[in-house]
Amino acid sequence: MIFSAFLKTLSQIGDRRFRKVLFLGIALTVALLVAVFAAFLWFLQITVGDQAVIPLVGEVTWLDDLLSWSSVFVMIVLSVFLMVPVASAITSMFLDEVAQAVEDRHYPHLPPATKVPFGEAVKDTINFLGILLGANILAIILYAMFPPAALFIFWGMNGYLLGMEYFTLAAIRRVGREGAKDLRRRYRGTIWLAGTLMAMPLSLPLVNLVIPILGAATFTHIYHGLTGGRR
Repeated sequence: MIFSAFLKTLSQIGDRRFRKVLFLGIALTVALLVAVFAAFLWFLQITVGDQAVIPLVGEVTWLDDLLSWSSVFVMIVLSVFLMVPVASAITSMFLDEVAQAVEDRHYPHLPPATKVPFGEAVKDTINFLGILLGANILAIILYAMFPPAALFIFWGMNGYLLGMEYFTLAAIRRVGREGAKDLRRRYRGTIWLAGTLMAMPLSLPLVNLVIPILGAATFTHIYHGLTGGRR
């Protein structure tokens, strides 16, 4: 079901409305990635000064020079890690629009979905983002204890959290907050697997730019697949 949901998402890329949301989502994803990267460099600057060690990049002696000549390369490398919070932030901005485009094409028999108030959507996203960041900070201990398994821990943990977030926001439009929680508990394993399969390409630089929007569409299909497309 997960793969069929993704294939349905890919088949809709030719849809003008869906393509517009996809390109807009990519543009915003890039903007958010740049903002997160800038905040990360600022944090390094004030905590360790001009000398820092960046995962997969190595020792950086002059952060000011880094910003001027190689920031694009470093940002692309760091997107392996930074795209996880970016993907989380994208959900509140685009999931409703993406889900509506998916439902208009594949589930036109359904009644109109209930729009989640913007304030509630932002609150949910901030809560999820806080949990995501907290979990990733704590996971550093596990990475240090089990270096060979670090990537799998990263995928599994972030896949679980992102899967739960994307599925909840897709389901809440149709069955409300409590209904979404009930479905999330009932289909936890499927959601976790789907989230992990989403987290894996998030680790691929450049490819990861399209994953937040494609993920939103895929989880919309997964929700309808689990509920039989009846609500």
